[in-house]
Amino acid sequence: MPGAEWSIPAVLDVVTGVAPDRDMLVRGPARRTYAEVQDRTRRLAGFLQARGVSTTARLDGLDRWECGQPKVALVLANCPEYVEAMIGAYRARAVPFNVNHHYQPHELAALLRQIGTDAVVYHPRLGPLLAGADLDGRLRIHVDDGSGTEPLPGSVPFEDAIAAGSVAGLPEPSPDDRYLVCTGGTTGKPKGVLWRQADVYIGAMSGVEDATEERIAAIAGRGAGVWFASPPLMHAAAQWTVFSSLHMGGTVVLHDDTATFDPAAILAAAERERVTLLTIVGDAYGRPLVEELRRHRYDLSALRVLATGGAFTSAEVKHELLELLPHVTINDGYGASETGGMAFGASRKGDETRRFDLAAGARILSDDRTHFLEPGDDSVGWTARSGRVPIGYLDDQAATERTFPIIDGQRVAVPGDRARYDADGRMTVLGRDSMVVNTGGEKVFVEEVEQAICRHPDVADALVVGRPSERFGQEVVALVQARPGATVTPADIRAFAATQAARFKAPRAVLLCQHIRRHPSGKADYTWARAAALDAVDATG
Repeated sequence: MPGAEWSIPAVLDVVTGVAPDRDMLVRGPARRTYAEVQDRTRRLAGFLQARGVSTTARLDGLDRWECGQPKVALVLANCPEYVEAMIGAYRARAVPFNVNHHYQPHELAALLRQIGTDAVVYHPRLGPLLAGADLDGRLRIHVDDGSGTEPLPGSVPFEDAIAAGSVAGLPEPSPDDRYLVCTGGTTGKPKGVLWRQADVYIGAMSGVEDATEERIAAIAGRGAGVWFASPPLMHAAAQWTVFSSLHMGGTVVLHDDTATFDPAAILAAAERERVTLLTIVGDAYGRPLVEELRRHRYDLSALRVLATGGAFTSAEVKHELLELLPHVTINDGYGASETGGMAFGASRKGDETRRFDLAAGARILSDDRTHFLEPGDDSVGWTARSGRVPIGYLDDQAATERTFPIIDGQRVAVPGDRARYDADGRMTVLGRDSMVVNTGGEKVFVEEVEQAICRHPDVADALVVGRPSERFGQEVVALVQARPGATVTPADIRAFAATQAARFKAPRAVLLCQHIRRHPSGKADYTWARAAALDAVDATG
């Protein structure tokens, strides 16, 4: 009926009814149709239900930071079973959550204690990471990864769990059922971001407001093409790519993320599968792809959209990609686990942009967080989104009320980025407030300086942080990775940056690095950068 809300399994069942034999999940030689995945996830749900990892409880009486459902940890690299484990858990009315398998064992154990875990689905080669976790009484299911590593004691093979599961008597999923994603951001310990499925479907997974079964079916009948999620599924952006495609009847190609990012493998898979949309993570993925496209020719005539987000994508990299792929549109997205997709900018050859058009509910909140700014007001405020946003942080009332305040009677997400309106009403994102460097009373947003430095033709990558300064309180420091064969000096970097931005923003010290450290998601490792910045040398001489 009009106005009805939807759970993720309910949407996928409508899509499957329209396109049962269409390929749903592809990784290498593995291919599974919508009908196959529907059957497998129902059986997995039956197995979880039989082992007590399920609920029939109503959730409408909970506080915003409460989950109220059993939780399933996913300690997996990219594979079809990752997506099946998520859907199977949703069908059992359990809540799967992502685990960063690059954590150390003590970090992973701390995360599982923090979130609370009723079951774990994992690859055996990652089993040693779970050695420090208290899994007594917890269900363990392992996905064969061909590693030869012995699974944990008492673990059940994923395929055996599916074979043993009964589809009779499964609980009815609710739009109130939770979607949980763990995010560490660029600093601090992980947080569990809680969404209602009805909200994340619309706010982050390309769902339609007031969708009817007929409308979902019509969209699925047209299909979304072939979408390639190259980032790891252990990050929200990749999950949103996958489910956005599936909710529209698309085919999803998954990248093998067990090895270092391989641009040749990415492009070969895009060519082989006739990919129509490819997602990447900023310059961390974009620069290697540019270099590979220059080295080798690929038939990417089917590719229509290159979607980038999760980390900064420089204008230079977008320009080079459009020169190499002139038929492609680059969709540059801004968002966070706490907001979903919040703003988007589309660039085409000859029509490139650095600005964002706002998604539904995206606004700029005043500096004192008391009211929303209107276009035409060029004050610096906070990026914010109202409407279909998360309900809170798991088990953290204070953080929930700080990041998801109620303003003018609306639940609002305020992820911590600064922004202002341009004259035409578009948004310019200035950067994360926690990363602002206050130097001599001037506030410098590090992302702006990073973008300026990355325009240097001999720079491959750069991060900017602050470090203590006796004269200025803090000073701007750049960590710079030169392009292969290029030579730059700290003075070169400072002088160039001063031509791209106000001189007080140019780094006063620079450290030339063999490699800029980033997380597997492509996000900057600012913890490493702040420590390394102590060794930077003066660039003002």
